[in-house]
Formats: sequence, structure tokens, C-alpha cells
Amino acid sequence: MRALVCGAGIAGLALAGSLRRDGHDVLLVERAPTEQRAGYIIDVPAGAHSNLAATGLLPELVQQALPLTELVFHDADGGVRERLTDPGAEPTVSVLRGALVAALHAELGDCAIRYGTTVDEIRSDEHEFGAVLSDGSVQRPDVLVGADGIHSRVRHLAFGPEERFLRELGFHTAAYPVTAPGPAREVAGGLHLTEGPGAQVGAYPVDDERVMTLFVHRAPPGTPLPADPGAELVRTCGGLGWIVPELLDRRPSRTDLYYDTVAKIEMPRWHRGRVVLVGDACHAPSLLAGHGADLALTGARALAARLREDATVEQALVGYERQVRPEALRLQAQGRAVAEDFVPPHSG
Repeated sequence: MRALVCGAGIAGLALAGSLRRDGHDVLLVERAPTEQRAGYIIDVPAGAHSNLAATGLLPELVQQALPLTELVFHDADGGVRERLTDPGAEPTVSVLRGALVAALHAELGDCAIRYGTTVDEIRSDEHEFGAVLSDGSVQRPDVLVGADGIHSRVRHLAFGPEERFLRELGFHTAAYPVTAPGPAREVAGGLHLTEGPGAQVGAYPVDDERVMTLFVHRAPPGTPLPADPGAELVRTCGGLGWIVPELLDRRPSRTDLYYDTVAKIEMPRWHRGRVVLVGDACHAPSLLAGHGADLALTGARALAARLREDATVEQALVGYERQVRPEALRLQAQGRAVAEDFVPPHSG
């Protein structure tokens, strides 16, 4: 079987690696020019470890897990308002998204991958099925998989414009690492949060000198993404105290800063003909709801298994969607409530 997978994020990497190990001819394309390791912390609860175990990566990621044992809420001047300690009864593997991406990438084997490339056109009629890539090449796969995130190009081509499926929750979010030994000592051992009207900022240690940040601020649905994300963070979060001013002062250039709308994707179906979506492209639960990485691994694992076991591609796509959709819908339903509780309203 020939598979064309568009998107080298968690879902795309996991699926491409699984399909290649099953002996399929796989081409993985990614619109970014290089491997993308930017992002935020990923929490995989004990109940979801089977997805990591299935990739063979669980021991490696456990070794790289961040030692986050408490959740600490700070007031405006840095004083501790509340401290919640993890009892350890149900261990959670907390890793940086980049660590998971790197581990999945290392498992691709001899899978072909093209960076700086995406799908420009899908050709599907009674005579042919194929895809024209942005490098001008024409591919004729047996299945085309869109694993290219909430702003999926494959979804746009096969199912229609993004606005049909993207549901903004009224927030923008950003994440980036900074080298800041002082803040790193301040947040050692836990996820630390502080908040103000319409905004919340989180920080957690990567090591003794580096801190990963997470910013969330309210932005009415339809608010365009800013041309200068760093300046927007200063505008919306610059009034917060504690270590926030230093984290903002040390922000990287716009190319090294993750910034996007908080949204979920809702679709009545995930496949059409021999085109299928996986991961955030079809069921993003929103960053604030969590579980996006685990759902991506669940979907990739299920789709690979159905393509391995079912008699036809069409049967595999139907079976994959029937298997994964109920859990995706359940987690999506939690997204709005979690988001509203996460960030304080604007003052006044």
C-alpha cells in the first residue's frame, strides 16, 4: 500500500512510522522547512500510557519526564496563594512536546520525508486518485492522510474552508522557552501559575537554567492572530507581576515563539473517499482541555491497525473513525468548561 501523510507533528510521525514498520510505502510531507520541536508541556496520564508503550517509547520518555510534583498558584507579588501536591497515586508522564516529536522522528526508520512541502491539490474522480504537492510532484497514493493540525491544508481541500469546522473558544495562547536561572530556581519542581484580568501565565522548569512558559489571554472569537505575537503578549500580560516581566523581556524572536488561537475542530465525518484526517486536523480538543497528544497517538495507532487488518482502505477508514470518535467527542465536550475556568475574566 502507498500512503501519503501530510504533517510531521505527533499524529503524522506516529502514523508514518507505524505504516512504514508494517511494510507500506510511505511519503511524509511537512510544510515547515525543518523538524518542528517548539510547543509546550504534554501530560500523559497513567491511563493513557498504553499509547506510548505501543510506540516503544515509554521508557525513553519516562527518563526525559519533567519532575513536576506540584501545582503552585501565585498572587501578583509572587507569594504562594495555594499549593497542590501530586500524591503520586497515578503517575503522569510530563514531557516537552519537542521531546516526543524527536523520539517519534527517530522511529521513522527509512520513511521518506520532505520538508517545506505540502499538498496543493487533490485529484479524485472515477479515473484517478492523486495529489499534487507544492514541489510540483504528483503522488498517487492508496490513501492520503491529513495530519496537519487545526489549520489543516488537506481538510481544506477535501472537506471545505476552515471556518466550517474551527470553533474558537475566546482565547489566544503562546509558549516559548527562556534561559533564566533565577526563574528556573523559583519554579523548580512544579507548574507555577499567576493570573490577572483576562490573562494567566504559567512557568515550569526544563532544567536548572531553562524555563518553559505558557501564556493564555482572552481574545474574542474572530480576533486575528497578531503580526507581532511578542508585542501582543506584552500588551495583554505585561501588567502581571512576579517573574512575568523577566519572562517577557527574555522572549525569543517571533519565529521561535509558538502562538495560536485556542480552538477545537468539530466535523461530522473524518474521511471522504480515500482521504482521511487524524489528530488535531479532525478532533482537536483545544489546548486548554488537554489530551490532544494522547488523542493524536490514539488515532494514529487505530488507523495504522485498521489499515493493517482490514481488507480495503475504505473499510479501514470507516472502522478507524467508528473506534476513535466517541472518545474524541467526550474530550471535546470538556474543552469549553475547562477554558472558562482557566482564565479570569477581564476586569470591569
